Amino acid sequence: MRFRTLQENLRKTLWERIDEGDLTGLRLAEQTGFKQAHISNFLNRKRGLSLEGMDKVLNVQHLSVLDLLDPAEVNKRASILPPSEDEFESVIVAEPAIVASEPLIMSMHVKEILKFKKTFLKRLKESVEGDRDGWERFAVIKVDAREGMSMYPRMLPGATLLIDRHYNSLTPYRKGESNMYAIRKEDGSCTIKYVEMANNHLVLRPQNQAYPVEVLTMEDGKKPGDYIVGRICYVGMET
Repeated sequence: MRFRTLQENLRKTLWERIDEGDLTGLRLAEQTGFKQAHISNFLNRKRGLSLEGMDKVLNVQHLSVLDLLDPAEVNKRASILPPSEDEFESVIVAEPAIVASEPLIMSMHVKEILKFKKTFLKRLKESVEGDRDGWERFAVIKVDAREGMSMYPRMLPGATLLIDRHYNSLTPYRKGESNMYAIRKEDGSCTIKYVEMANNHLVLRPQNQAYPVEVLTMEDGKKPGDYIVGRICYVGMET
């Protein structure tokens, strides 16, 4: 929400209090230490308030910025799923680029919600590189035709992938098996590949040999976990 919109919502709130007889322009001027003309000009949209001035008005009127937000806007940007009361956990489905970059996925980015058994999710081992404490652990994406075919037959176009974003190390989940990862590329997009490290490069290998191997150069000071979104821990394919 823009600062101008917040000021307009503050005007509306103050006028409501004035109309109800709980406030006057003179009283607000006395509370804030502003000249009455200054308050009048603000209330009548002839001028705005500085950030400091707005903070002073909020303080003397016992308001917070949250009181000025549109509830619909707040809900749109909420990122906490309601707790599940049965044996299933709710997991957000979002666009790959969002899952690759947003620690907390806002409700405006949620495409749908899928249910997974809590017992299944709890059995999954974590392997975190770096700080992922603030990241929602599980998220779901659906792959497009190119990504799906690049990992054929492990997955197909339109496959549903459950990503464990608390598993971003190169440690094999099972001995002798390669992990399948979601990786964030330099352009912000997300790809699904096997990953190997060679010097300061990540080698991204497809399952389908008809597709090329990609090489991602890591920036100085970066580690593989900075590029790995998470391990693919479930693949669902429609039949």
